Amino acid sequence: MKKSLIIGVAGLLSLASCTSNEKPEMTYPDTRKEDVKDDYFGTSVEDPYRWLEIDTASEVEAWVDAQNEVTQGFLSSIDYRSAIADRYTELFNYVKRSAPSKVGNKYFFYKNDGLQNQSVIYVKDGQDGEPSVFIDPNEVDKNGTTSINLSGASKDERYLAVSTNVAGSDWSELTVYDLETMEQMDDKIEWVKFSGASWWKDGFFYSRYPAPDKGTELSGNNKFHSVWYHKVGTPQSDDVLVHRDDNNPDFYNFGGVTEDERYLIMYKQPGTDGFATYYMDLNEAGLDGELKLLFEGYSNKSSVVDNVGDKLLVLTDIEAPNYRLIEVDLNNTDPTNWTDIIPASDNLLEGVSTGGGKLFASYLEKATNKIYQMNYDGSDKKSIELPGLGSAGGFSGKKEDTELFYSFTSFTYPSIIFNYNIESGSSEPFFETELKFNPEDYVEKQVEYQSKDGETVTMFIVHKKGLEMNGNNPTYLYGYGGFNISLTPSFSTSRIILLENNGVFAMPNLRGGGEYGEKWHKDGMLFNKQNVFDDFISAGEYLIAENYTSSDKLAIAGGSNGGLLVGACMAQRPELFSVAFPAVGVMDMLRYHKFTVGKGWIPEYGNAENSKEEFDNLYAYSPLHNLKPNVDYPATMVTTADHDDRVVPAHSFKFAAQLQASSTGKNPTLIRIEKNAGHGAGKPVSKIIEEQSDIWSFLFYNTNSPVSYK
Repeated sequence: MKKSLIIGVAGLLSLASCTSNEKPEMTYPDTRKEDVKDDYFGTSVEDPYRWLEIDTASEVEAWVDAQNEVTQGFLSSIDYRSAIADRYTELFNYVKRSAPSKVGNKYFFYKNDGLQNQSVIYVKDGQDGEPSVFIDPNEVDKNGTTSINLSGASKDERYLAVSTNVAGSDWSELTVYDLETMEQMDDKIEWVKFSGASWWKDGFFYSRYPAPDKGTELSGNNKFHSVWYHKVGTPQSDDVLVHRDDNNPDFYNFGGVTEDERYLIMYKQPGTDGFATYYMDLNEAGLDGELKLLFEGYSNKSSVVDNVGDKLLVLTDIEAPNYRLIEVDLNNTDPTNWTDIIPASDNLLEGVSTGGGKLFASYLEKATNKIYQMNYDGSDKKSIELPGLGSAGGFSGKKEDTELFYSFTSFTYPSIIFNYNIESGSSEPFFETELKFNPEDYVEKQVEYQSKDGETVTMFIVHKKGLEMNGNNPTYLYGYGGFNISLTPSFSTSRIILLENNGVFAMPNLRGGGEYGEKWHKDGMLFNKQNVFDDFISAGEYLIAENYTSSDKLAIAGGSNGGLLVGACMAQRPELFSVAFPAVGVMDMLRYHKFTVGKGWIPEYGNAENSKEEFDNLYAYSPLHNLKPNVDYPATMVTTADHDDRVVPAHSFKFAAQLQASSTGKNPTLIRIEKNAGHGAGKPVSKIIEEQSDIWSFLFYNTNSPVSYK
């Protein structure tokens, strides 16, 4: 059989000698099939590659190594791959710095000199102090696969919690530093997931799972996410359980304390959409107090921004798909007694933060940020002038602060950090990025196009100024479309590789995202999920119709839920795209909820085991189940990582195996599996450079596009 041979050394050498764009005949590792079937409401569904779900099995590890050998063999055949890597290394080698976080008189910030695998955490006394290294993750782990982040300081500014993640895993460990001595204490909190440290008195609230059984850490089904309280200087075994829901073991439970430390606010979520909100008055009975329901679940989202005495400021989508800020008096929480502080408008109220005794409202207007400062009662509203159309973030601090920091970026505007004076409303550059390229050489714009059902969708497009629209430009169409997440302008050093070589970058704001409010989100979830794929496919058709590119030059890409997007679209319209990059994708829509935190996505996707209607809906677009035999699929490079414990690599393993068995023609169908890496966060710079260089090399090669680097 053509695709049953494991490519050996001779095969690798023959691929390496192929430096033109005449694609070599591909052979792939033997991926055995099992006779595994499941019955869903009378429909029998085969799952021949289920054995690949056991990612710790020696047979699976051997399969991973064999697939990586084929992938690296193919990539090594591309003669400009090393030139792309050299150029990207040059581009990436600039100083990167975060906005500072103020704790007392100390300022903490992250800084990367250019090519350090992980950013170093620095501290200095006062703004004008001399920076010194606080924690250097590169010294903690010479391999660069450990990421370390600040997770919150105590109100008395004596202690600082720090979280550590190893090899890209979502599991984190919390430790505590004494800021008087600047030494790490003995406190160690394990099995924390999706949680920071929210301080109260001499300890902090956090959320974690019970310790998993050995061997199930990366793919086991996590249950009983619970809120705990840890007192500094005591062992984790002495921590106080604040809330555990034995009736709903799959729910997430998060806790946070208001700035005045009076209220513990807890959110109970069945998944990633909709939650109930509770509060506990810590002044009344401390940890023995009662958690009281404030907003019922699970149809809406209502999050507490701050409080003024016993009145809470709450950002909510109740009767406001674009959100509004309301004041809720805890002495009378009836909706008839709510007061609008920031009424709903035609634009999405993306978030509200506080600092210096002011509110900062962040709006999205056509997927770009507008920021307004106002008093706690909504009065004295004034716009904050930003450098242009793009994305801004920050505007957060304590009530006594007189200045804040925020960042701004766009597709052609590298991130810059500003110092913002709250009283005057003036901004001054605090740190500007220096890159080896000229933003003036490129243009960014936003267009509108019609989706299959007539819905108007916006899309950002970036390319070199003066680029001829002749249908011959390599184009990278990137999307996400889910979980109420908004895609807004951001700068990417990697993207310069595409733009310098006469490529086009396109990013549509698909339904399922949050750019246009909760209705936009709901129009792309559950039984409306096909709208997302239609929006993405229509984006590709628009780019072709407007002569930006052609099917022979069009690549699609997305990660996580965006990987699902790419997998579904290449299965539905394989002829439309030349190249596909499904990254860490959710590819098996019938079993996704059985691994780690996948069950939390049920409110977004549905559950194939719940009803025939939900099964039929998921089965109709599940990427794994919609690959047909003997189809000329686009050249595909699936990317995943062996330590991804959010979207477990089995999704990508099974999809790649099925794609290799189904695809015909000479288009390569590869899977690139990163070792000692996870879903993406905390990935070392060295691995980022390698992966991105491989992606652009694969794109240019398989679209037969010239590369200017020598």
